Amino acid sequence: MSQFSAEKSLKAAIVGSLLIPTSLIAAPSLTIYNGNYAVVRDQLSLDLKKGTNQVQYNGITQQVEADSVVVRPTSSKLNLTVLEQNYLSRPINESLLLQHFEGQTIDFEVNRNQETKIVPGKILRSGLGSGYNNTPIIEINGKTRFGLPGTPLFPPLEDDALLKPTLDWRINASKSGKADIELAYLTGGLSWKSDYNVVTNENNEKVDITGWVTFNNYSGKDFNNAKVKLMAGDINKIQPKARRSDMMMRAAIMEEAAPSVTEKAFDEYHLYSIAHPVDMKDGESKQIGFIDAKNVKSKTRYVYDGAQVSPYHRAQMERLRTDPNFGNQSNTDIKILREFKNSKDNQLGIALPGGRVRFYQQDDDGQLEFIGENTIDHNPKNSTISIYTGNAFDIKGERKRTDFNTNNRENWVKETFEITLRNEKKAPVTVTVVEHLYRWTNWAIEKKSDGFNKIDSQTIEFEIDLKPEQEKTVSYTVHYSW
Repeated sequence: MSQFSAEKSLKAAIVGSLLIPTSLIAAPSLTIYNGNYAVVRDQLSLDLKKGTNQVQYNGITQQVEADSVVVRPTSSKLNLTVLEQNYLSRPINESLLLQHFEGQTIDFEVNRNQETKIVPGKILRSGLGSGYNNTPIIEINGKTRFGLPGTPLFPPLEDDALLKPTLDWRINASKSGKADIELAYLTGGLSWKSDYNVVTNENNEKVDITGWVTFNNYSGKDFNNAKVKLMAGDINKIQPKARRSDMMMRAAIMEEAAPSVTEKAFDEYHLYSIAHPVDMKDGESKQIGFIDAKNVKSKTRYVYDGAQVSPYHRAQMERLRTDPNFGNQSNTDIKILREFKNSKDNQLGIALPGGRVRFYQQDDDGQLEFIGENTIDHNPKNSTISIYTGNAFDIKGERKRTDFNTNNRENWVKETFEITLRNEKKAPVTVTVVEHLYRWTNWAIEKKSDGFNKIDSQTIEFEIDLKPEQEKTVSYTVHYSW
């Protein structure tokens, strides 16, 4: 049977046609993921006839992934079978309306000699096609003409099915009656992220942390009274090509006295549930607070990683291990790291989704000043979070190589470094000196001025205490062999 014959036979067998009204749609529920997509779930109530019913639903988003749609009954005494599903996604335009009213007579507004007339014409062919079929044919006063005689004035539409993307089903019911179904589908245009604001005290020993969930709706659909969940984790998803450019976002900030977001583990990910229904307009950005932690114990670490070595050097290690110029460049910056433990006894203790962390500190006038920001990955509870926020102004480092020897016959290299630290602050500090033993994996420290900690197979660290306005030099000699 041809596609045309099959469609004609199916239409002839339809016993009921239904465009689902808003009154039969329950409040939606959403699960929004990190990767600019979401699962939308709608609960629909249908009044079906026995046999094959045509059901249309235009409450979907404009960025629905049509082949992801799942339709299943939730409570029904009817046996339901979805025979066919069509996705009507063409945006409304003149040609589509001409096709919609094909075979009917409509009015055309014709301007001639600075005079406007209304002329009735029958649409014989809409022109919605390809090749030779893309020119409209209109019958006026018993004569046929190619092209439109003027601006078409269309009658009012019986419904808005043509104005929105629509799912069109053929559903077979074993008998007449009411049926409740769940419609679930994936859509683009919905995303969320987390942001954290950290206010430090004068000595940086304790901080106050507030966390916000921000979710954005550019799906082309408004959601009212929606139940919203947020999924955090690295979930593999084949992303469709973007269909709209980024737009300016506006924020609606909501203040809640009770916890607004609850968190739980879900498979290998974490699921966060918004405690109250959410209204979210298309094009809107909304924020909800989910952390308000006071007096979180924190500390500031100063780290000097002076060697300027490319992270891709290991692929060329055999060639570089005897190069006297390799690893001789350095910088003077001392990194500032803000750290805190994500534990219950430290006023936290929930899985923290990745996002941007901004730090503020109160000055002598009682005003908050911005002192740095960075992003964090997803962090499980009881982990230590360490965030780089900038470089110290009054603490500097200098790294230089003072000796280098190599013996190609015996396959070894020996080099000596001196690291000088200067603390111009009026308070004592501890600086962690990180040294990368980048030439080879087989090494030994022969001489050192201070004790060190072995971090991994090619990294050691020195913890150096500096008094106010003190300068101190650390030195070591490393022997590589292969």
